[in-house]
Amino acid sequence: MDSIIDQFDISAEEVRRVVEDTIAGADDGELYLERSQSESLLFDNGRLKTANYNTDQGFGLRAVAGEATGYAHANEISSSALRRAANAVSAVKHGHAGKLALAPAQTNQKLYSDDNPLLAPAFDEKVRLLQEIDAWLRAKDPRVRQVTASLAASWQHVEILRADGYTARDIRPMVRMNISVVVGDGDRQESGNYGTGGRKSFGEFVTEDSWQFAASEALRQALVNLEASPSPAGTFDVVLANGWPGVMLHEAVGHGLEGDFNRKKTSAFADLLGTQVAAKGVTVVDDGTVAERRGSITIDDEGTPSNRTVLIEDGKLVGYMQDRLNARLMGMKSTGNGRRQSYAHEPMPRMTNTFMTSGDYTPEEIIGSVKKGIYAVSFGGGQVDITSGKFVFDCTEAYLIEDGKVTRPIKGATLIGNGPDAMHRVSMIGNDSSLDTGIGNCGKSGQWVPVGVGQPHLRMDRMTVGGTQA
Repeated sequence: MDSIIDQFDISAEEVRRVVEDTIAGADDGELYLERSQSESLLFDNGRLKTANYNTDQGFGLRAVAGEATGYAHANEISSSALRRAANAVSAVKHGHAGKLALAPAQTNQKLYSDDNPLLAPAFDEKVRLLQEIDAWLRAKDPRVRQVTASLAASWQHVEILRADGYTARDIRPMVRMNISVVVGDGDRQESGNYGTGGRKSFGEFVTEDSWQFAASEALRQALVNLEASPSPAGTFDVVLANGWPGVMLHEAVGHGLEGDFNRKKTSAFADLLGTQVAAKGVTVVDDGTVAERRGSITIDDEGTPSNRTVLIEDGKLVGYMQDRLNARLMGMKSTGNGRRQSYAHEPMPRMTNTFMTSGDYTPEEIIGSVKKGIYAVSFGGGQVDITSGKFVFDCTEAYLIEDGKVTRPIKGATLIGNGPDAMHRVSMIGNDSSLDTGIGNCGKSGQWVPVGVGQPHLRMDRMTVGGTQA
């Protein structure tokens, strides 16, 4: 595959000299080049509502001096654009005499294919698939009132060039399918959703078994919510299901373990390395090396190989997620978590696939231990304050637990708490840790990146639950 560097109207050697001159005297920096394609189709209310295709390319040039960063980007890959960027970026070095940090280690790992998922199946086949999903769901149950189905794919080629000659390249495919169903009975309407995706081709999503399973799950959740009664409010023992409910861990704990928040001491976990920040048995990792997962990356956007980083081990805080800048300033090593949305953005510490590992209990044992509580199977939106750790999460599928048994479904339940405090309320950890189905996106400082979340079944004691029934 052609190198993006070769698209400059000057030689690769001249590009290297510009990068070397720009970063000389700084502590770190790189030229980041990107070429990308993306496509999305949305089928709603019986028709193809939108179909978008986008292609983009450009570069970002960065020099880091102490805590300061000079960054410039352009969507024009030319010598004139590169030199203008170099002039702007070089200003950050004024009065600074740094020593260039060592280059990242090289890697031979390959976590996903180079294949472009936009190429197959063809556009008309994708439209027919969305039509088939819509028709299948409407025929499945007369209470179906609306079906929304979407397919999205992207293909990203990145190259990283450092002043010391280090180069790295990654080709990143991504696909995603989402299905939403609205069902109704009289004046009442409820919805259900299911999504799946990963760094792979569309092959497994366009099989009949795979899309019918996704559609059935969306319909099942909608019908459960149609029968749900208002959630009680108060203090309850709560059981969280495995997989996607790990989004609460991601938000309430994960962001607080990113290096920049801890270097600046704005995280609830700042200065707590080596201390007990969760119940015994709780181990949380960030692992970007899981093959074909949505949050996985062969290398991060600074060229550091992706890594499996233990953050909390048996309840003790043992590590943070780091990019190169914050790792250097904190006297630590980069963990391969320097990520950016595109060439137009600077890298920062970001999660990849963040999850809690398995414990010893079966889900049945955990549910059976609860006299009266809430079983939270799926979450929707949530809000978190990184500094205080306070969070609020909405349950999109939940049930009452009565005398150790899951009984009637409830709606309107919200979990309210504090991340560090909630981690101490974990009393039973299931043996079934799993990642979500490949739908996670994470926002931070105006940037979005794909992520994975996960956990086993968990029992959390005496959690605050907001509801609509006293």
